[in-house]
Amino acid sequence: MHRHLVRSALAAGAALAALAACGTGSGERTSPARATKAAVPAPPEKKPLKGLPGMPPVLDPEDVYAADRPNKLSPVVKGFPSRVYVPNTESDTVSVIDPKTYEIVETIRVGRQPQHVVPSWDLKTLWVNNNRGHTLTPIDPKTGKAGKEVEVHDPYNLYFTPNGRYAVVMASLDRELVFRDPHTMKVEKTVPVSCYGVNHADFSLDGRYFIVSCEFSGELLKVDTEKMKVVGQQRLPFQGAMPQDVKISPDGKRFYIADMMAHGMWVLDGDKFTEPTLMPTGKGCHGLYVSRDSREMYVSNRGEGTISVFDFTQGKLTKKWRLPDGGSPDMGGVSADGKVLWLSGRYDAEVYAIDTRTGTQLARIPVGSGPHGLAVYPQPGRYSLGHTGVFR
Repeated sequence: MHRHLVRSALAAGAALAALAACGTGSGERTSPARATKAAVPAPPEKKPLKGLPGMPPVLDPEDVYAADRPNKLSPVVKGFPSRVYVPNTESDTVSVIDPKTYEIVETIRVGRQPQHVVPSWDLKTLWVNNNRGHTLTPIDPKTGKAGKEVEVHDPYNLYFTPNGRYAVVMASLDRELVFRDPHTMKVEKTVPVSCYGVNHADFSLDGRYFIVSCEFSGELLKVDTEKMKVVGQQRLPFQGAMPQDVKISPDGKRFYIADMMAHGMWVLDGDKFTEPTLMPTGKGCHGLYVSRDSREMYVSNRGEGTISVFDFTQGKLTKKWRLPDGGSPDMGGVSADGKVLWLSGRYDAEVYAIDTRTGTQLARIPVGSGPHGLAVYPQPGRYSLGHTGVFR
């Protein structure tokens, strides 16, 4: 009887083994759970983004700011002291602030009417745009020392193509976009424009075009980066429009253009370049700065002393912070750790440090007259597109 039971058990085991061997044709039995999972079609593979030739690869097609996470500093800038550089347009100086102590540690004499302090594409130099002095002053961010001025006509603002091949001078009064060598600033190509007051810009996700605001004629331009050619132009649908800062959404689908006379942001489909819609934010809407997690954008409303907070996911404004005792928040940037928003007080000869979690004013620092495009440096990112620090 015992031997019969053993033989039965062995026979059953052999049958099970045979079933397992022929279950999948590969010698492996597929469980019901695994069979169900295998039946779900795999998501289509994302095609690699074909960016501007020579441009560093896009890290995340869903987030152009993926390289700008808190304290994710490039090896190039490691060791650079953390500073806030404030160009004072009417004092012809740059005030240098230590963000830890909120104190001015140095005042640098520069050319006439410095408008913006601009990090170079390779992150190694800060260029001070001396608009009426028709020069650029280089500052070494490692030592904080200024170098010899470079002659550049009407440098209201300065950008760099995403591949680092050209610097693009926003020659506002000359009505030109001037493509220059990014190191020597030698002219490579001058592009005359029919709008008036070119001043701010931002580049598409793939870097193949950029959107430019024309402050004094209330227009927008679309420029082909590689061809260095204006391929689109439109007038904003608001009488007396005065567009300022430009920023692209993390997913690259929309551009936001601050307008200090329409008191809000224009929302533009950059690819189609159709008529934008206006989102009111506050009086004198001026500067646009993206948070380190790419979820929010801080919008300075210069005419009412407030900062609006825009949520990219919700597509709406969620908060408004008001500066105590008022002020004129203008241009600036976000600290490397993302905790502090720094803005110049254009008409009040001061700089504001604002807590990005609560909107609380942390400091109000007296500087020179007419502070404008201040740069927080260093900031996270692989390379700079210019202005006061647009990093990718």
